[in-house]
Amino acid sequence: MNGKHLRAALCAAALIASAPARASLFSGDTLDFVADILAWVVLIAAPIIAVTVFWLVHILPERIAEQRHHPQAAAIKTLCLLSLFFGGLLWPIAWLWAYSKPVLYKMAYGVDIVKHGEGEAHEAAAATPDVEEPVQPVPDVEAVVITPIPPGTTLR
Repeated sequence: MNGKHLRAALCAAALIASAPARASLFSGDTLDFVADILAWVVLIAAPIIAVTVFWLVHILPERIAEQRHHPQAAAIKTLCLLSLFFGGLLWPIAWLWAYSKPVLYKMAYGVDIVKHGEGEAHEAAAATPDVEEPVQPVPDVEAVVITPIPPGTTLR
């Protein structure tokens, strides 16, 4: 015999001598028990895990905005909440918004970073001017002399 025939004979002998293949490690009642457990996991645990992962992914832009001290973090949080109700359609917008620099906010308030918990104080400080205007003294009411206007005079 030449080399080709020898190889073919060895392969045929190996195939004949191999053990039958099994589809599962388990058999009989054990297989039924494992299938029942797997069905309960798929019916109960998988949806809970899927909803939790969906929720965690949808609050990522909110967390990113808080870490980056984004001044519009409350609006990003609202958009994340709306995205949960709209099936995730608004999530990419919230993600981009969380990573963006608030240019118009910086133009209006002079800063583009707000420490969380201090946002209200910052807005109140931005609303009041830094330089106080001089206060005009109020004239004493009794010191003001009211002169009567003669009849027939027109005021301009």
